[in-house]
Amino acid sequence: MRALWLNPVLVGLSLTAVFAACLLGSTPLPVDRVFAALFGMGSEADQLVVWAIRLPRALAAFLVGAALGISGAALQGLLRNPLAEPGVLGVSASAALTATFALYFGLVALGDWVLPLAAIIGALAATAIIAFAAIRTQSVVTLILIGVGLSSFAGAMMSLLMNFAPNPFTLSDMVNWMLGSVANRSFQEIKYTAPVMLGGMAILFFSRRGLSALTLGEEAASGIGLNLRNQRILTVLGAGLATGASVALAGAIGFVGIVAPHLIRPLVGHDPARSLIPSALFSGLIIVLADICIRIIPTTNELKLGVVAALIGAPAFVWIAMQRRTSDG
Repeated sequence: MRALWLNPVLVGLSLTAVFAACLLGSTPLPVDRVFAALFGMGSEADQLVVWAIRLPRALAAFLVGAALGISGAALQGLLRNPLAEPGVLGVSASAALTATFALYFGLVALGDWVLPLAAIIGALAATAIIAFAAIRTQSVVTLILIGVGLSSFAGAMMSLLMNFAPNPFTLSDMVNWMLGSVANRSFQEIKYTAPVMLGGMAILFFSRRGLSALTLGEEAASGIGLNLRNQRILTVLGAGLATGASVALAGAIGFVGIVAPHLIRPLVGHDPARSLIPSALFSGLIIVLADICIRIIPTTNELKLGVVAALIGAPAFVWIAMQRRTSDG
């Protein structure tokens, strides 16, 4: 089954959502003023709001969602498990832990590259553990339990670091990374993380054929010429890079990597290779819309994006798990 309309529609909706993010906020801007600001013809105040605040925030949200969506789709294809995604398997939490570690010890003072590198190392380490476990066991429950263990350990370590935070400013930075947010993101921060993120996504895209072969089972895939070891390494590397960079940009945001691929998969004939791009687009769209809601909801303190994503995604995860349990039974 090929839904040829899917990618163009998702691209159009994503562009519309990013433009809407430039319109909406605590003080909405009219469409004509946003267009003028985008083309450098509006007032300085409008250009500042659009180019320095709203547009980079919307692009950061979309990139983070796209990275998590494609990583979730790839990991689900690799593990042949619809419950797999960076958040549930502990990858996001591990990336947030190493980023928090860098913040706690002041390593970020060494350069702007330290925080992205720390998050990527944590993501790669957790993804490697999951991939190794997937080689050793075929049990879905075991993989989920390992992921829960990694998330719990990372959460406990982050709580320990927060408990010994040397000052309120460091504590505030740690909380932001734990809860996830794209507030106050700039094009400079996107410039540091986007190459790594896009590089990871490119690795997943160019190794997508192997994910289709794995739907036949590992023995059959190996029989038709797939190098299983290389496929695991490429998927782990791509997902780790994309997830680590997304955590470096926005902190830990979970569950979106499950929900988006799950909804996309029936539209592409349950082919993991064809689900990568639409999952990335749809996940990016979800995060942009969630961030718009955060900005327009009248609250004393702005909600964190990771909290909103969990409130939406956790019930969806339970529903998907119950459906799988029913079908297995």
